Amino acid sequence: LLGGKGANLAEMVNLGIPVPPGFTITTEVCGIYQRTKGLPQEVVEQVKANVRRVEADMGTNFGDVENPLLFSVRSGAAASMPGMMDTVLNLGMNKATAEAWIRRAPHLERFVYDSYRRFITMYADIVMQVGREDFEEAIGHMKEKRGAKFDTDLTAMDLKE
Repeated sequence: LLGGKGANLAEMVNLGIPVPPGFTITTEVCGIYQRTKGLPQEVVEQVKANVRRVEADMGTNFGDVENPLLFSVRSGAAASMPGMMDTVLNLGMNKATAEAWIRRAPHLERFVYDSYRRFITMYADIVMQVGREDFEEAIGHMKEKRGAKFDTDLTAMDLKE
C-alpha cells in the first residue's frame, strides 16, 4: 500500500536508477495513525531500524550536530494530486546543526540560514499546523526594514535575525 511517490521510487530502485537511501511508510500506517493517534511499537521499531540503515548508508547520524543526517518527508497518495501533498525538507536541522555547518563552511552561511528558515516554516505549517502567514509576515517586515524586494536580497544576518 504505497502512495504514488513511494511506488515510483521503489520502481526506480528496481530498475537500477540511483535513488538516495530512504524508506517509505505505507498508507496503511497512516490510516492506523489517524484512527488510533499512535503507532504500534512494531512500526516504531521498523522506523528506527530504517533510520539506522540510512545512517549506515550515508555515514552520518540523525541528530548528530556536527554531521547530521537530514530527511525529506514527503506525503503521497495512490492517485496523483499535484500541489495537494505536503513535504517537509531538512528534518533534523536545528540551530546547533546550522551553526556547525557554518563553522565548517562559512561561505554557505546564507544558504544554511535560508534552509533553516524554510525548515522551520514547513515544520510549523505542516506538522504543528501553525500557518505560514506569521513567518511570511516576519520575512516581509525584514525585507521592508532592509529595503529588499525579494527574499534572496536578504543577507545571512537578516535571515538569522
